[in-house]
Amino acid sequence: MGENIEQYISKFRKELEVQRYSKRTVLAYLSAIKIFFAGIKSDDLRSVSDEAIEDFIFERIRTQNISQSYQKHLLGSIKLFYRIVFRRNPRIEHLYPKRTESKLPPVFSKQDVSSIIDSCNNTKHKAILSTIYACGLRLSELINLKMTDIDSNRMVVYIKQAKGKKDRQVMLSEKLLILLREYFKVYKPKQYLFEGTDNKQYSSRSVQQILKNAILKSGVKINGSVHTLRHSYATHLLEAGTDIRYIQELLGHNSIRTTQIYTHIANSKITKIKSPLDDL
Repeated sequence: MGENIEQYISKFRKELEVQRYSKRTVLAYLSAIKIFFAGIKSDDLRSVSDEAIEDFIFERIRTQNISQSYQKHLLGSIKLFYRIVFRRNPRIEHLYPKRTESKLPPVFSKQDVSSIIDSCNNTKHKAILSTIYACGLRLSELINLKMTDIDSNRMVVYIKQAKGKKDRQVMLSEKLLILLREYFKVYKPKQYLFEGTDNKQYSSRSVQQILKNAILKSGVKINGSVHTLRHSYATHLLEAGTDIRYIQELLGHNSIRTTQIYTHIANSKITKIKSPLDDL
């Protein structure tokens, strides 16, 4: 392809930042566009046809079996890129999946979470995983937490400018507060609640590795991610009888429909139903 690629990417990035997309969202769009550049058979990005975009998506489905959500992400990124950079609207709506996937996310049991956290001998690692679970945080929200976001007087944690540029607050667990105080005495963070080398923001990759190691060490069989801790937080709240509207607010969901997936995971009602086999 031509040498204008970097100029196109720079223009796309600049426009996204001007429109105040989050850093994480910008990186996600740029990553998708670079994959698109590498996958299409054209030397002129400006003249790539709608049919070529369809061929690209079809090839990804056929050879990589991409998920419906990732297919939508690729298409959305491509459409936004052409609208911003070339002022063109590709007609690719027909490429969006018509049938929605119905996959339930994996969830740790309370015992699983306890085993994972207890497997951490490092106070900092234990505090990181405990904070994610106790507050139902996204990975980006954890690493953006600052010391000033912990309010021990009101017993709340402030989540600032999270997904969708929204602020929210969640409850501060008494057990978590005790653990954070122990952690602070040892590590003495300056700005961010969890800091890496030279007091810089902790990396998301390091957090993911902490959880991966803890799962292996604990012997828990579910191969979960940081987001699995967030799913577990919501599911356990629902099983404990917390109103789903409150859970929606705690998670920072725009729509109650997003939160309602946990009604399909929580077993508080299911376990009370008697199997017909028991009556035979």
